[in-house]
Amino acid sequence: MARKPRVHYEGALYHVICRGNNRAYVFDNNESKKNYLEIIEHYKKKYGFKLYCYCLMDNHVHLLMEVSKEPLSKIMKGIQQVYTQRYNKQHKRSGHVFEQRYKAILCDKDQYLLGLINYIHMNPVRAGMVEGIDYVWSSHRVYLKNDNSFVDVDFPLSLFEGTRTQQLDRYINFMKFEEDDIGKMKANEFSDDMVDLIKEKLNTENEDERKIEVDPKEIMYKVCLHYGIEENSLIEKTRKEQIVLAKRVSVHLIKKYSCYTNKDIGRMLNMSATAVSFALNDESLREKIRNEIGHIGISGA
Repeated sequence: MARKPRVHYEGALYHVICRGNNRAYVFDNNESKKNYLEIIEHYKKKYGFKLYCYCLMDNHVHLLMEVSKEPLSKIMKGIQQVYTQRYNKQHKRSGHVFEQRYKAILCDKDQYLLGLINYIHMNPVRAGMVEGIDYVWSSHRVYLKNDNSFVDVDFPLSLFEGTRTQQLDRYINFMKFEEDDIGKMKANEFSDDMVDLIKEKLNTENEDERKIEVDPKEIMYKVCLHYGIEENSLIEKTRKEQIVLAKRVSVHLIKKYSCYTNKDIGRMLNMSATAVSFALNDESLREKIRNEIGHIGISGA
């Protein structure tokens, strides 16, 4: 079965994770990491996406990207293909360097941006790297330099209150905190109640990694099979009881088994964000789904 295209809209924020084929190393040395960043920079200029942070480990890559008009699939195809061609030529080999299907977690920019930057920049710390947070091949040092030329640091730093100097100080303090410490931070350190939102993200990071395994299109397909309706009926504006029920069940399952926001779900099902929220708060529907989940047959459920 052909893979379904990823959701695309201008301004979508993705946490991209690319792993080496069979978890093998994709970077042999510092020169290969530098080469990969140069390729990203080339495609950033070509396609106009924003790069909020990155971390290049030996066998995998983390990127936090906001796309513009060009879809993520086109951007990543270019980056991965060029690096693979250069790597294979250098090592006189052929075949895949990266896993064929990279992970792309669609995230809410307003809620999760800073939490993701913390998560990605702390990758070397969790891996026990000697350099820790000062690891050379992450964008943490770019933030410290307040350099907006390659990594788009301006918007993330603007989420901290104060002058740019104060924002940088608060960013540095923020990077010292881990999940258990977030609750100790003062709310006035951030704008728009960012503390609670960051805490929510850090508390659900592992869950988000699991959620990405279930494609919302698969969920919609399975729900339609279960209720005996056509797939395109899920985007119809109708009061037919069976279709309304199927749409609401789809809302619950997509929310449970993917990282999509209410707005994303609404776009997929031709519903308003209010209608999505109403469906999610329907207690009787939750009970019905618990009873029928095994019959619908969602992978991993």
